[in-house]
Amino acid sequence: MPNLGFQELIVIFLIILILFGAKKIPDIAAGLGRGIRDFKRAMKDTGEEIQKSATPEAPANKPAESSDKKE
Repeated sequence: MPNLGFQELIVIFLIILILFGAKKIPDIAAGLGRGIRDFKRAMKDTGEEIQKSATPEAPANKPAESSDKKE
């Protein structure tokens, strides 16, 4: 992919402005931002779940040994 210069970015922005209009661009940007934020949150949650499942857990219902043993 070729490097984009300042002039190319201006042309792309003008094309987007013509296609979507000035009122629609903030809505599109906000939706894109929410989508990226949700994606990052889902990736973080998935990573935490994988980390939890990878670590061994101690048995929760281990019977306690009593000190009142009869001999």
